[in-house]
Amino acid sequence: MAGSGGAARGRFAVVGGGIAGVTCAEQLAAEFPSEDIFLMTASPLIKAVTNFKQVSKTLEEFDVEEQPSSLLEKRYPNIRVIQSGVKQLKSDEHKIYTEDGKEYIYEKLCLCAGAKPKLIVEGNPYVLGIRDTDSAQAFQKNLAQAERIVVVGNGGIALELVYEIQGCEVIWAIKDKAIGNTFFDAGAAEFLLPKLTAESRETPIECKRTKYTLEGSEEKGRPTGASVKLGSALGPDWHEGLYLKGTKEFSHKVHIEILCEVKKIHLQQEFIQLQQTSLTFPKGEKNVEADEVLWPVYVELTNGKIYGCNFIVSATGVVPNVEPFLDGNNFAVGEDGGLQVDKHMHTSLPDVYAAGDICTAAWEPSPVWHQMRLWTQARQMGWYAAKCMAADALGESIDMDFSFELFAHITKFFNYKVVVLGKYNAQGLGSDHELMLRCTKGHEYVKVVMQNGRMMGAVLIGETDLEETFENLILNQMDLSAYGEDLLNPDIDIEDYFD
Repeated sequence: MAGSGGAARGRFAVVGGGIAGVTCAEQLAAEFPSEDIFLMTASPLIKAVTNFKQVSKTLEEFDVEEQPSSLLEKRYPNIRVIQSGVKQLKSDEHKIYTEDGKEYIYEKLCLCAGAKPKLIVEGNPYVLGIRDTDSAQAFQKNLAQAERIVVVGNGGIALELVYEIQGCEVIWAIKDKAIGNTFFDAGAAEFLLPKLTAESRETPIECKRTKYTLEGSEEKGRPTGASVKLGSALGPDWHEGLYLKGTKEFSHKVHIEILCEVKKIHLQQEFIQLQQTSLTFPKGEKNVEADEVLWPVYVELTNGKIYGCNFIVSATGVVPNVEPFLDGNNFAVGEDGGLQVDKHMHTSLPDVYAAGDICTAAWEPSPVWHQMRLWTQARQMGWYAAKCMAADALGESIDMDFSFELFAHITKFFNYKVVVLGKYNAQGLGSDHELMLRCTKGHEYVKVVMQNGRMMGAVLIGETDLEETFENLILNQMDLSAYGEDLLNPDIDIEDYFD
C-alpha cells in the first residue's frame, strides 16, 4: 500500500458519504473487486440506498438509511472508509490530504461532497439552516419552547416543515406568489392548501426508514452551529418520528407573506432602538395590530412588515460544498457554484470527476431534463460517474445514462403521492406553451405542459396512475394535437390509445 512518503495509494478515491458518494463507491467496488476503493467522509455515518424500486423507465423510488460505515465495509470488503474530512486536493499530483494529516494518492477521483444550506445570514444563533438530519434534530429542540417561528424559503423542505409544525404560530415568508414553487405552480398550491389549514390530521402513514443514531451523540448534545457546515440532505420522510409541536395547544396557525424576502434581522436590543412597530399574528385579512410582546429576534421583510419570533428557519436551498477543493486547483465552476461536469461526469481537471449536489451539469441537456439537487439525481449521478470512471480506466466508451433523458421525480407532500416529469413547470419554455389541468378537490391534481401539440412535462398529485403513460408521451414526443382536451378526460382511458 505505501507509496512515496508513506502516502496510501488507491486506484479510485471518492470523497463524500452521502448518496452520490456511497453509490459511486459501491459501484466501483463491484466493478473492481480486487482494487481498494477509498471513501473519505467527515461523518461516521453514511447514507445508503435501501428498498430500491424501479417504478417505470425513468421513475425510481427508494429509502435512504443512515448507517455506520462499518456496514458498508462489510458489504464491500474492498471499500476502505477513511473517516476524515478533506483538507486539500493537489490535483496535479493526484493527491488528497485529509484533516487527520494523512495523504492519499489516487488514479481517478470522484468528488461527491454535497452542498450546505444557504443561510439567509451567517453566524446568527436565532437562524437555523435546515437541510439534514442533524439540523432537523437541533430544530426540534428549539421548537419545544417556541411560540412563533418565521420560516423562509419555498422549496420542498419549507413546505413539509410548515405542514408538520403544530401548536406554534408560523409566519411563512416566500419570494413567489404561491407556495412550493420548486415543485408546483399556483394551481397545485391551491389544491394542497386546504390540507395546510385543516384542523384535524389523518394519521401519517408509518415511515419505513430506519434511523441509526451515533451511540451517545444525543446525550452529549453538540454545540449549536457545530455541525452546520455539512451533513447529508434530508429526504422526503425526514420529519417522520420528529415531534414537531411547539408550546401552544392549537393545531395549525400558518400565515403566508408572499412576494417578499428577508431584508434584515434585528436582535431584541436593536429592535428596541429602531422604535418601529412589529405585528401580531394576523387574525383576518385586514387585521394589522401592533405586537405588545418582546421577542428574542425580529424579521424585517422587504414588504415593510416586521414580525418578532423565537427563531427563524432558513430553508432557502443549498450551495455546492466546493470550498476544500478549489484552493490551488483550476476548476471550471458553474453559475450556481458547482463544479462543472461534462456528459461523462468529468470536471475540467484530468482524472477528477464529480457527482451529486456538488456538481453542475454543463453538458447540453435533453430538452426534457434539467438538474435539480435531489436524492434521485444524486443516486443516478453517483452510479453513472462510477460507470464513466470504470470505462475510462479500461479505455472503453460509454453512452450517456438513460436517466438523463427525462427529468422524473417521485415524492410525497402532505401525504399525497407527487410525481413530476419533464419541464413540469414549463422551465425554459418561455411563453410558448399551454397548460391543461384536471383537478378533483381533495383527491387528485393533474397538470400537463404542452408545446406545439407535444407533451413537455406533467405534475401528478394523488393516485392518478398516469405516470407511465405520460412518461412515454413525453419521451416519444408524439403529436397529440388531435386529442385536444380529451387528453385529460377522466372518462377516456388514455392508456388504451398509447400502448
